[in-house]
Amino acid sequence: MSTKLELGIAWRYLRGHGGSRLLSFITIIAIGGVVIGVSALIVVMGVMNGLQQDLREKILIGSPDVRVLSFGEDLKIEGWRPLLGRIRTERGVTAAAPFVLTNGLVTAGHGAKEGTYIAGIEPLKEGRVDPTSIRQRAVQGDFTFKAPSGTLEGAVVGDLLAKRLGAVIGDTLTVLTIGRGAVNAATGTVVPTEAQFAVTGLFKTGMFEYDNAYVFVSLGAGQQVAGLDSAVTGIEVSTTDRWIAPDVARRLADTLGYPYRTVDWQEQNSTLFQALKLQKLAMTVILLLIALVAAFTIISNLTMVVSDKTREIGILRAMGMTSRSIGRVFFAQGLIIGLVGTALGLMLGLFVSAILGRYELVKLDPSIYFIDHLPVANQLSDVLFTVLASVVIAALATLSPARSAAGLYPVEAIRHE
Repeated sequence: MSTKLELGIAWRYLRGHGGSRLLSFITIIAIGGVVIGVSALIVVMGVMNGLQQDLREKILIGSPDVRVLSFGEDLKIEGWRPLLGRIRTERGVTAAAPFVLTNGLVTAGHGAKEGTYIAGIEPLKEGRVDPTSIRQRAVQGDFTFKAPSGTLEGAVVGDLLAKRLGAVIGDTLTVLTIGRGAVNAATGTVVPTEAQFAVTGLFKTGMFEYDNAYVFVSLGAGQQVAGLDSAVTGIEVSTTDRWIAPDVARRLADTLGYPYRTVDWQEQNSTLFQALKLQKLAMTVILLLIALVAAFTIISNLTMVVSDKTREIGILRAMGMTSRSIGRVFFAQGLIIGLVGTALGLMLGLFVSAILGRYELVKLDPSIYFIDHLPVANQLSDVLFTVLASVVIAALATLSPARSAAGLYPVEAIRHE
């Protein structure tokens, strides 16, 4: 531990020539390097965490924790009601429901035709727990699929898709799908299945993939347009905690056996989340280089002080100050630079992160990034890692100059010019 005398000398050296109460310019530069490194690392790690968290939350709006699917050419599940009952009794399962998913071509009669996903789900029912929260995302209408006229089934369309189609509540939506895949004997082409729906609702999730390409209809209507009769594509499952979803998925696969298989939410989006993790690691390594640059600034600062104060060091040694005490003076000087820079960088980084997150200053193209702004979510573990790494790097940077100062011989140091 440094004594009061050693700390006093270290602080005097930090102030530079002339005994000014302000820090010397070179000390300010060294502190500034640490501030930039720490703040940049905190902001970037917060952004990467925010991207992962925001994407995860928005993906799980329309995608369940676990999907139970089937092997085979048809990729459909017949006689699914007993299977649904078995799944609901599995430990860790909070809700389960059948779903249908197929591709189609839609138009609202305004000339525009768009490829889309047609998803068949059970209508909204008060008091029932659903596997996803998509039914609570209607911005107009609702997910009951009830058309006012009663002649057509209802459909809920993503708000971005509705804008591209020019569709509004009450319009008639025409859907073309492969359906049963029947082939025209004369032409050899697949005969499409056509169905009409009344637009009874619009939904918005903030996830471009859903809002731009999904149409939700009732389960029965989905079975019809997909040509599945009474079968379904699979079973959606929600769990008590999304982080136990892989374990629940494995237990379900073992319990249900062949021909059923399970896919959890991490597996469904593994490529995306792995890419984000790799990007976060790469950005962390790159920004740690800024901290290393700041460390070299500390080294050069202390080396200059050692050179400038060589005669004073010799006098202190001649007066009885030990080499260890001299070393601790310069260690304390570098540590003060590291601690002050880290503290200021921490405050600046958290402030910038809070501003970016609250006011959504950085807008993104949702067609590329899936989200419309840059989210920020700082995690305590990342902040602590940044602070610890910065202080450790600053402390290590002091070792060489401190050892150099401690190794000076009193007589030679006093004669130094």
